[in-house]
Amino acid sequence: MTYTPHEGPPETELQQTETGKRAAGPGWFVVNAREAPWERLEGGGQATLLEPKQHRFEQLGVNVHVLSPGEPSTKYHGESAQEGFLVISGECTLLVEGAERTLRAWDFFHCPAWTHHAIVGAGDGPCAIVMIGHRPDEEIDYPADPAAASYGAAADPPTNSGREAYADWPESAEVAYQEGWLPQVNRG
Repeated sequence: MTYTPHEGPPETELQQTETGKRAAGPGWFVVNAREAPWERLEGGGQATLLEPKQHRFEQLGVNVHVLSPGEPSTKYHGESAQEGFLVISGECTLLVEGAERTLRAWDFFHCPAWTHHAIVGAGDGPCAIVMIGHRPDEEIDYPADPAAASYGAAADPPTNSGREAYADWPESAEVAYQEGWLPQVNRG
């Protein structure tokens, strides 16, 4: 549907499912991340499913990914669109272009197109990261990288196919939020 400066999209309802509240349509909505469905990947943390699968956001993807120490968020990769990552709690290791950086709460990683990267949980507890990415016409490269391989975050063999890169990872499961995944904050 096309909207104009004079007539924007309508609000969409939130539907309660077994795993949380999700938007019923493509309009605007507000949902608390603790009330939204989540996706759990054994060994790869868990992430909010803020956008409904049947009405994916056209231009921008946003989620909150929570990693335990040693869990990689993705395979080491570079893509044709820029991304942004804001750590909101905990600690993680950023693998980026052959370097390693420790990120802590409120550190932001700007990731221009084709910057090869992966993030791995670190420290002594969970790490929560807001992840933002651009979607249209996305191409992805999963190269060989010794540092990423040491964290279990490298595709083997190198590929341009997500299906091939993640062939050794288990299927994810949609789950309800579990207390403790996100940090406690004062909501006023």
